[in-house]
Amino acid sequence: MTEPLPDRPDSTADTDSAASPDSAVDPGSAADADVIVVGAGPSGSAAAHHLARAGLDVLLLEKTAFPREKVCGDGLTPRAVKELVAMGVDTSPEAGWLPNKGLRVIAGGMRLELDWPQLATFPDHGLVRRRDDFDERLARQAEKAGARLLQRCNVTGPVLDDRTGRIAGVHARLGEEKRPVTFRAPLVVAADGNSSRLSLATGLRRRADRPMGVAVRTYFTSPRHDDDYLESWLEVRDRPGPGGRLLPGYAWVFGLGDGTCNVGLGVLDASLPYPDPDWRRVLRDWCASLPEEWGFTPEHMTGPVRGAALPMGFNRQPHYADGLLLVGDAAGAVNPFNGEGIAYAMESGRTAAEVVAQARARRTAQGREAALRLYPRVLKDTHGGYYTLGRAFVKLIGRPALMGLATERGLSHPQLMKIAFRLVNNLTDPTGGDAVDRVLTALKKIAPRS
Repeated sequence: MTEPLPDRPDSTADTDSAASPDSAVDPGSAADADVIVVGAGPSGSAAAHHLARAGLDVLLLEKTAFPREKVCGDGLTPRAVKELVAMGVDTSPEAGWLPNKGLRVIAGGMRLELDWPQLATFPDHGLVRRRDDFDERLARQAEKAGARLLQRCNVTGPVLDDRTGRIAGVHARLGEEKRPVTFRAPLVVAADGNSSRLSLATGLRRRADRPMGVAVRTYFTSPRHDDDYLESWLEVRDRPGPGGRLLPGYAWVFGLGDGTCNVGLGVLDASLPYPDPDWRRVLRDWCASLPEEWGFTPEHMTGPVRGAALPMGFNRQPHYADGLLLVGDAAGAVNPFNGEGIAYAMESGRTAAEVVAQARARRTAQGREAALRLYPRVLKDTHGGYYTLGRAFVKLIGRPALMGLATERGLSHPQLMKIAFRLVNNLTDPTGGDAVDRVLTALKKIAPRS
């Protein structure tokens, strides 16, 4: 059954029209929305929420229907919790969120529990929630703010103004019968993930000089489901036994509090100096090495092993051009240090919304365009230096001997690990705090922003 276009006051658009991709669009003509957001993942829903809160008419298009799965560890750092709070999401245990105290790191026969730091800038706890529920929560929050959510709407390409080359809307297929439709808006936010059809259609391709990671995960019923800490194992090899090569990444165990654990593997740079292993097999082999009583065995598996790419370090640019803004995975916003994507997806969505709202308030077309062109600069000012450090980190841990040495020495020095923990998770008070904050903030400021 086709889902109708959500009501919009004074809408005059004919969504059954099949305009050519090169048809001219008068900026003053009727449109379906002020902004179209393509993709209702964390970045798209955050963008739609903040845009709607700013008074803009927003159409949020999701190609599937909720609930739907996404490959993820389901763990949220305090950085992500902050963005949820900014959206007004109820993050209490009563609302189904499982809080955690920090991260437990395991390597070389040692383990170290690192609590989330007490900072003025971020909450002092993380959260866990399944992505098949998490994404819908955010999309519904965007709806509450006034965004119009349309599910089963698969965007197939941009509508381009043949006079200016600017994006002026999108073509899509709607509902189970895949009915062709066209939606028009003067601005479009691409939140359509790593593959980002819109970006490719407008000539924005992935930068080969930026790292690309990979993650695989599955679920098990396990007595470890109610752990107070997220757990990270820093020694994962491409095959069992002494001949196995150390991988530049980590494995995780995240208890979900519902009788199950999310167990997965993240490799922070899949560009290895030898052919990529079978990542699903690597995860199965690692699980087989763990204590049997934890239940990470095939008979306790509740779903298949799934994998996804991790586009890191702003690996697609520019983040704004000709009416199209990139957010989340479409912008390559994953943290190169730890593979965290949700926090940066939501941040980029909020930042894009703030820039668009300011641009819409300008009185001339030239003024609006000047404001929109600030978006890439704001992203780079916020995370450019940090991501440069992260790319250097990825290169270092890509050397197995160096990674093994860092793991062994680091865990034997808890104070050093606490500093590394804050750097890797990007948790500092940039305008105050302690000596660690000042040093880490200075490092991010002096690193090139690209």
